[in-house]
Amino acid sequence: MNSTEPLSRNWREWPVEAKAALLERLRVRRSLRAETGRPSLWTPNNGPQTAAYHSPADELFYGGAAGGGKSDLLLGLACTAHRKTLLLRRQATQLTELVDRVKSIAAERGHWRSSGHGGTMTTDDGRVIELAGCDHPDDRQKYKGRPHDLKAFDELPDFPEDVYTFLGAWNRTTIPGQRCRKVGCGNPPSTPEGEWVIRRWAPWLDPECKDRALPGELRWYAMVRGEEVKREDGRTFVHDGELIEPWSRTFIPAKLIDNPILVATGYGKTLSALPEPLRSQLLHGDFTASRIDSPWQVIPSAWVRAAMHRWKPKAGRVTEFALSAVGVDVARGGDDRTCLSKRHRHWFAPLEKHPGSVTPDGDAVALLVEKALTEQGWPDEENATVNVDAIGVGSAVYDAIRRRGRIVRAVIFSKGTNRRDRADVLEFGNLRAYAYWSLRDALDPVHGDNLELPPDPELLADLSAPTWEPRAGGIIIESKDKLRERLGRSPDSGDAVVLAHLQLAPWEVEDERPDSGPACFGERCGVF
Repeated sequence: MNSTEPLSRNWREWPVEAKAALLERLRVRRSLRAETGRPSLWTPNNGPQTAAYHSPADELFYGGAAGGGKSDLLLGLACTAHRKTLLLRRQATQLTELVDRVKSIAAERGHWRSSGHGGTMTTDDGRVIELAGCDHPDDRQKYKGRPHDLKAFDELPDFPEDVYTFLGAWNRTTIPGQRCRKVGCGNPPSTPEGEWVIRRWAPWLDPECKDRALPGELRWYAMVRGEEVKREDGRTFVHDGELIEPWSRTFIPAKLIDNPILVATGYGKTLSALPEPLRSQLLHGDFTASRIDSPWQVIPSAWVRAAMHRWKPKAGRVTEFALSAVGVDVARGGDDRTCLSKRHRHWFAPLEKHPGSVTPDGDAVALLVEKALTEQGWPDEENATVNVDAIGVGSAVYDAIRRRGRIVRAVIFSKGTNRRDRADVLEFGNLRAYAYWSLRDALDPVHGDNLELPPDPELLADLSAPTWEPRAGGIIIESKDKLRERLGRSPDSGDAVVLAHLQLAPWEVEDERPDSGPACFGERCGVF
């Protein structure tokens, strides 16, 4: 069936697939009426929507293309399969259609109470469905400690990752026999903030993932020492004396063709007329289609992807070029991680990422740096420079590395700089702006340095996310705090690579703290 052509008003002229879907839906309704004495409030379309409705996954992502019945699945689950639901959109102003639809589904068998742009539907059989927005970082605190057996996210890529994981902590119930699950629906992400969805469901969505999974196939995961690890099955296991129970995850794709009612409206023509890559994303649910960059994005996504495509494994690379620098971005508590990036001239080794729980102080990070410098027997590793983000807890890391006799520089991104861009035209308001722009210049496909970056979805998102703005004192890059708010996590991977690439003279990165000397010392100091 061609999804771009509307169905005839005469159902006898419908294609066989559309007729079958409609008949199956009617059959299910008749079956439910026979069992309960009254029709169900909602029944899923035959195909992917039914598969998603009955999926045993603890964590489900459904959709991809526009028009596949994503929002309707969430409301249908809430009205028929769950007792207490929290259904969120990123912005409360986006709830209008969902409110109208839940009123339509419940009709005379529920009571609606408005609250701002959202509200709560209570059905006559005791189900509670709350529709709300979660736009600002503090909004998630409103739902802290409030249990729901269904946590539903409409347009999941619009949410920061930490909102999704935070609210999932209260996905529970006290009702015997009631299952709990998290379900997110959405199209392919169109901004860097949403690319965490591709990373989280990589076996289904990332074509470069080595461990691919089929639609609807369950994969099992567990949290071990702050890191998510893959498990073979859902059996509980013991780690360091702790009993750990894995959870299941899956993805089920859906397209407009799977929703015969919407196909009949001619919506396919609207999607077909969209420009690329939006057409491929919304019509076909293509997660590999390039998103549209912001005009104020510092580093174009295509430049980062090109550098990752140039990258080859270390065989022959680490002996060809000496270790030039190590960039260290230090965890600042919470879910942050300490990230190390090792650079061999233009080739960057895969990032080392360590949970903040295993790097509680400067000495712990210094040990990781020492191991990174020595475990592979890098050529001339004693001459490699270690660049540390020395704001806050990073100062203790700088001190600890310095005590070990390494060439270490305390990089304070907020400091001013008189550096300009490669064309000697643009000025910068602080060292952070120059550091990111310097990496941009090096990634330029025409005038750059042919950098090779390790394929890493998180690194791609981190380097593609920051935006810039011109000011009287020079270009300023979006702050790390604002990036954390948009991404839902700290851009540790991106900052580590920027630090590894940063090439400055010793006097440009002096440690201004009164209890220490310059950040670079001894005869090994010098301009890169």
